Amino acid sequence: MHPPLILASASATRLQMLHAAGLTITSAPARIDESAIRNSLTTDGAKPHDIADLLAEMKARKVADKHPDAFTMGCDQILEFKGQSFGKPDTPDDAIAQLTQLRGQTHQLLSAIVAYHGGEPVWRHTGRARLTMHDFSDAWLAAYVTRNWQTIRHSAGCYLVEHEGIRLFSKIDGDHFTVLGLPLLPLLGYLRIRGFIDT
Repeated sequence: MHPPLILASASATRLQMLHAAGLTITSAPARIDESAIRNSLTTDGAKPHDIADLLAEMKARKVADKHPDAFTMGCDQILEFKGQSFGKPDTPDDAIAQLTQLRGQTHQLLSAIVAYHGGEPVWRHTGRARLTMHDFSDAWLAAYVTRNWQTIRHSAGCYLVEHEGIRLFSKIDGDHFTVLGLPLLPLLGYLRIRGFIDT
């Protein structure tokens, strides 16, 4: 018998990807103050990769403490642009300001996952994807944010490529699952090695 799988995330997209891959897994969101932790790490000079990895680990550990017998996975996604990390927007104006900076430019999405079992991290991975936005107009951008605010407010990039956000882009290089917030193929490879998935 394998330990139960728990996703330490409230993300319906991540949970849906794992269910679609045939995994039996439940969701138990970790309650941490992501913005405060990200701001503190940024002030201390942490790199975006390290911020994503640490936030993923903190989420996994928080849920693992409550479910010590489970195999718990924490995830986090950071947008990196010119060495800076971007998190979720607080207001529609924040979203417009962020997307204005990214317009016509290329940025990276870093999607980190850390797995906990037996009270310690046992596996970690961070996927990277490069995304290039086209030079959309101010008017279109304002209308886009108004139409989509209730969903993009939960996204590090102020967009969801599986919805209208795909119209922001002229080019995407990298794994589609990483863009969605979960480096699924490396995770499935690890779960296969651990015997969670039949080969």
